[in-house]
Amino acid sequence: MSPLAARRAVAGVLAAAVVAANVVLVGWAGAQTGPTVPPPTPVPGGSRSPFPSVLETPRDAGPVPDVAAGSALLADLDDGTVLFRKAATTPRPIASLTKIMTALVVLTRTSLDDTVRIDPAAVFGRGDFGSGSSLGLRAGERISVRDLLYGLLLGSANDAAEALAIHVAGSIGRFVDVMDRRADALGMRDTSFASPHGLDDRGRSTAEDLLVLMRTAHDDPRFSRIVATRFHVIRSDRGPNRRIQNRNALLWLYEGAVGTKTGLTAGAGPCLAAVAGRDGRRLVAIVLDADGEAFSSAATLLNHGFDGFEEATFVRTGDPAGSVELPGGSVPVVAEEDLVAVIPTALADRVRRTTRVHRSAAFPPAPGERVATLVVSVPGLRIGAVPLVVPEVPPPAPASGTWWARGLGALARAVSEAVGGLAD
Repeated sequence: MSPLAARRAVAGVLAAAVVAANVVLVGWAGAQTGPTVPPPTPVPGGSRSPFPSVLETPRDAGPVPDVAAGSALLADLDDGTVLFRKAATTPRPIASLTKIMTALVVLTRTSLDDTVRIDPAAVFGRGDFGSGSSLGLRAGERISVRDLLYGLLLGSANDAAEALAIHVAGSIGRFVDVMDRRADALGMRDTSFASPHGLDDRGRSTAEDLLVLMRTAHDDPRFSRIVATRFHVIRSDRGPNRRIQNRNALLWLYEGAVGTKTGLTAGAGPCLAAVAGRDGRRLVAIVLDADGEAFSSAATLLNHGFDGFEEATFVRTGDPAGSVELPGGSVPVVAEEDLVAVIPTALADRVRRTTRVHRSAAFPPAPGERVATLVVSVPGLRIGAVPLVVPEVPPPAPASGTWWARGLGALARAVSEAVGGLAD
């Protein structure tokens, strides 16, 4: 069997275990400070759990990691700086990571306290192909948007996705159109959706586009609060309460983990978008089509981000940056702003600074005019760039020109100095 076929076989086995979980009902409703490992996956009937109880990560987080996945990306959630990428612009199925966009659209178009009357079209029967995880919603049942979002993002309930889509847009098709328009508005150029849940494997996105989506979703504290929850109880007036467990094992296994979403289909493979925070920094790891479970790959990336990088100040506002040659003469320049960034610790002694002169710049420039850009980089990573501007004291006029022009310039300077002396 080829390596690709083997990976697909593993993904198929894991997907089958998830598909068997037609109803996500678990018996735990512990506090957020509960066990340090996740309880067994909420799959009825004793199905084998795809959750790890321990993460397998390299002992040394400094070197650039070798992530066994089709695509992967590590970035700073707050400023978007990408620290690691692998095939990050390749479109591929994203399974239930689709539900991040579903939640974002729902949060911007309805209230958490709205009540949804479950449409028959959102009910998943036990024989539905690929029904996967569900809340076991019943036609006509009334449930809040808030509880459906918990079901969507913690239990990855596919019937919750369709119920929310119909509630917001009137039909699943119209809701998918809204998803696509929102993706386009966010600049997610390589993303298209075919459903609100991702079971179809026809939707496509990239790790880089998902970073944009993650940063937007986490700007909403309601989203961040939901995905950071380990358990949620949906109370019912009829029948037993639904107790939902978050499928993100990192909430138990990784220090500082705060969400976000898992995904798994036979076509997409194991997928994970995970956020963790330490020492005032929030990092996001995105893993698509992992070889085996995706949690260890995401933890490997997060470890590399937290332990394999250091923050440094490369340029401060007003720092002299030498001189640049313009057509007609040379002019001194200074940095217009600070440049503070994180870089791989192993490359801290290999920082390179490159000055790029603007083609439109001409001599003599005005004080404060941008004439160049300072680019700071290390091998394989562009750290950042700052504009270089002319200091407030203008440069002297060039010495070239006709004799009478040079003489007139000298006379003008002499008169200016004399007037300045009288003023003193």
